[in-house]
Amino acid sequence: MSKIGIITKAKRLRKESTEAERLLWKELRGYKLGVKWRRQHPVDMYILDFYSSQLNLAIEIDGSLHKIKENKEYDKMREKYLKNRNIKIIRFWNSEVKKDLNKVLKKIRKHCASALIEI
Repeated sequence: MSKIGIITKAKRLRKESTEAERLLWKELRGYKLGVKWRRQHPVDMYILDFYSSQLNLAIEIDGSLHKIKENKEYDKMREKYLKNRNIKIIRFWNSEVKKDLNKVLKKIRKHCASALIEI
């Protein structure tokens, strides 16, 4: 996909956010966790649900489609690529975000603190 194509797709995904993504975004936006987050951020040929360039940390919110074998393989390939770019990924299920947002935020804060120590 071309750079323009990936940017267009990212813009579309921002408009079509899942309920879980909207819930989490309310908690991440505006430096609420002490760092800037971007939503549906393109990194080369991939789009990250949430990304902090300050921390090189991505948050992915996965739905049931990520349980399908082909999608699991794609996710592994994608994670390997991003890891080679020094981007760490933490994943949550949609259901986790909807069911216990505070627990998800606690895990994110822990990863943020670890990443800030490494900087």
